[in-house]
Amino acid sequence: MKHASHDGSLQLGWLARLIVAHAPDEVAEAIAALAQARPGCKAAWVLWGLDDPADWHSMPSTPTDPADRAWLQRVSSFAHPRWHPDGQRVAVRLCEQPETALLLLHLEPTHADAGFFDELQAPLQLAGQHLRRALEWADLQDSHEQLERSENLQRALFAISDLAGSERDMPAMLRGIHAIVSTLMYAENFFIVLHNAERDTVRFLYFVDVNDDMPPGGGQDMPLSAIEYTLTWYVMRDGKARMGNAEELRSQVPGPVAMIGADSYDWLGVPMLRDGQPGGALVVQSYRPDVGFSDDDLALLEFVGSHILTALERKQGKEDLEQRVRLRTLQLAEANHGLQLEILERQRAEHLQAALFQIAELATADIDQDTFYRRVHGVVGELLNAENFFIALLSDDHQRLTFPYSVDAVLMPPAERPLGRGLSEYVLRRGTALRADNADIEELDRRGEIAPGRSGSPAMCWLGVPLIVGDEVIGLVTVQSYRPDVVYGPADQELLSFVASQIANSLTRRRSAESLKRAYEQLEHRVEERTLALRKEINERERMQDQLRHQVMHDSLTGLPNRSYLRDRIDRVLAVMRREPQQRCALLYLDVDRFKIINDSLGHLAGDEVLKEVATRLADCVRHPDLVARLSGDEFAVLLEQQELPPAATAVAQRILDALAAPMLVAGKELQVTASVGIAIGDDHYATADEMLRDADIALYRAKELGRKRFALFDETLAKNVVDVLAMEGELRQALLHDQFEPYFQPICALGGRRRVMGYEALIRWNHPQRGVLWPNDFLKIAEDSGLVETIDWRMFELSCELLLQHDRADTFMTINVSALHLRHADFDGRLIQLLERTGLPPERLVVEVTEGALLDNPERVRATLDRLRTMGIGAALDDFGTGYSSLSYLHSLPLRILKIDRAFVQELDRGANTSSTTVVAAILALASALNIQVIAEGIETEIQLGALTAMGCEMGQGYLLGHPSPSHHWQQSGAAGA
Repeated sequence: MKHASHDGSLQLGWLARLIVAHAPDEVAEAIAALAQARPGCKAAWVLWGLDDPADWHSMPSTPTDPADRAWLQRVSSFAHPRWHPDGQRVAVRLCEQPETALLLLHLEPTHADAGFFDELQAPLQLAGQHLRRALEWADLQDSHEQLERSENLQRALFAISDLAGSERDMPAMLRGIHAIVSTLMYAENFFIVLHNAERDTVRFLYFVDVNDDMPPGGGQDMPLSAIEYTLTWYVMRDGKARMGNAEELRSQVPGPVAMIGADSYDWLGVPMLRDGQPGGALVVQSYRPDVGFSDDDLALLEFVGSHILTALERKQGKEDLEQRVRLRTLQLAEANHGLQLEILERQRAEHLQAALFQIAELATADIDQDTFYRRVHGVVGELLNAENFFIALLSDDHQRLTFPYSVDAVLMPPAERPLGRGLSEYVLRRGTALRADNADIEELDRRGEIAPGRSGSPAMCWLGVPLIVGDEVIGLVTVQSYRPDVVYGPADQELLSFVASQIANSLTRRRSAESLKRAYEQLEHRVEERTLALRKEINERERMQDQLRHQVMHDSLTGLPNRSYLRDRIDRVLAVMRREPQQRCALLYLDVDRFKIINDSLGHLAGDEVLKEVATRLADCVRHPDLVARLSGDEFAVLLEQQELPPAATAVAQRILDALAAPMLVAGKELQVTASVGIAIGDDHYATADEMLRDADIALYRAKELGRKRFALFDETLAKNVVDVLAMEGELRQALLHDQFEPYFQPICALGGRRRVMGYEALIRWNHPQRGVLWPNDFLKIAEDSGLVETIDWRMFELSCELLLQHDRADTFMTINVSALHLRHADFDGRLIQLLERTGLPPERLVVEVTEGALLDNPERVRATLDRLRTMGIGAALDDFGTGYSSLSYLHSLPLRILKIDRAFVQELDRGANTSSTTVVAAILALASALNIQVIAEGIETEIQLGALTAMGCEMGQGYLLGHPSPSHHWQQSGAAGA
């Protein structure tokens, strides 16, 4: 007992030690201690890393005979203990993953048998599991540390590259490099040495040391021999890194070691290589005994060294280039100064020549007269002072003087005046130019050449040149000055004379063209009218094209981008993601829940208001550059271009659901609109927008299947469950051709007495050749989308009528489900009567089931159709009564024979007699009784429901309790048809 108690205490102590052990060495030490404590055990070791001799681990540490390693590797593949040929050592495998670990025991000869492991089996199994978790955790830590080091190194390299291209000067850049290296390793004492191989010089470009203030050479170039036999010299001479304390470093060099500065506790120097040749060195050193450098630090500094050298050379090259550019710029500026004076002279001559050519061109330009005068004035104003300028022309009778163009700073001449004796008339009389100042003008006045008063404002200098055509003077051009500092000279007179000749030539050409212009005026007028019409037509066509382009890419109701716009945007985003794999996007596919009910109940205008409000709320839930689009009907999509996905996508989806959950007032009613959202996260495996839309749509249907008013993320498991829609459409057409659809009949029973079968509801099933019997939920939606549902329905109607006739009883009726699609056709009742005539089924045995949504689609048309059917003997049943918006308003006006209570109310009857559903059912029964309408309760599945309905006086019911939907022959064989 004492021995057992002692063993128990040892194991408890060992377990406590094992629990607190986390590292593989600690766990292995605890396992070896457990085995060592066993009687007969001389020694125990835990070994792992057997596949790689360099990674061999032993706890406690012990050298291993190479001959034993082959034996240990062989026994690692066995789960049970394996003995060494010496008969005293045995190895036990503790775990296989993540790497094989063995317990190696050296036993006393008296205990060297299998019985030694009987009591160790359970502890070793537990210890092996704990060691496996410790090894896995150690692997994870190693991977994490390696990844972290890689990320830090990458950031450092990017930062070094950014520094090289920045506008910082060299000292600031070097300080930045020091700071970057300090983030990677201990670098309190750090210096950079550059080697100029051409001049065989070195320079301590950057030097920071807690013990030495000044770098060798004072930071200037010095011969390489100045640092000969130093550690830095050795590193740059042979291009090999060195690391260690003083003693270790001396053993790493082939010659003596010269020390510069204070002796460090640990020293690390690496070469900066350029095309394999040392271009300098990086050195870090530590004066603290608690801080040293490792092989990882050496490898890291070697890797960073070449990048730092490249960055330094880029920066130095940039500064050298800038210096050369500055020197060259100064030289060019001096050479250019002399050229500028010469250029100015040439420019003056060229400017004068260009002005004369420009005036000549204006004389033949196809412009109107006013534009011609104005441009001539502008050109003249560039050559001389023409602030006061006018052109005067003689009238055809030579009795009046007109001024077609004039600009004057003091007094504008009149548009027209009679000829007098002014300066203008003097020029016209003489036919020569006149340049006169105040003295000249007074002399003309004294001689009587001009009338006193000077016929206008007193100009201080006046220059007029006649306009001559052939030998006839037709007018003049004049400039004048009211300022003493503006005086016209002979060059100005010559220039104005040339301008005058050009003006005269232009007038002659225009007068000769006047008759031709009049001949073309009528034609031009007609062309102008046609041009205006064509321009108006073109403008309208362009407007329509712009409108069509907008309509093609946008939804007309909400103004949102449409499916085409969205597909183009997704394709562009996917293209960006292929170039930049770190980019991400997400597509949210949204569908308004039960939107058809809103349309059917409140009308399409109210439905449009709901869609516009949904669009507004969706737009408020996103930010630029995210995109909201309307795809079709009540389907919307949101494209997110973010990197924090999928969390950002799910957050936006929840924000959308919350935004839509707020009540909205539409058509005087407060609506609670909900939506279902499917999310597809875009990555590089998507090739096209259609693939992403498809997956988001799959996720949307998953959200609907989960109960609506939620979002669902797409994954591969959803894709595997999606039916290929196109394949299903083809199979539906084949099913019609091969008559694979079959009506299943669910009995409608009287609830009192023997539960006699009163009729059946015909329900569609598809006998699929590969997938077996399919229910409507598996294919009806695709049938509706492909336009096959009406053809399938009519085939079902015909088969149901034919099979009902095969029943022995002739007093049973049958209900068939008629969708709103059928009731939209004006000839529906006629086709149905023809079908009954063709199959031979009496009309009174047929009842058509319609939903409240079908009634709301077009109440008047539906009422008329049901009236005509009733006239022919066909009854009508209102299905799912109590779940719509306006059921009671139609009961008194529609020709209904049967009401079918929705299964939701029936299922609530299990809760007891005092529930709200009990009250609703009782009210429906009373209302139907008052209107002489029969009632069928749907979905009866329990005896409690049946008893409650019977007690309330419900006439008929259907449900799994009374009979499952089955083929027609089932009811004939079971005799249920005659029950």
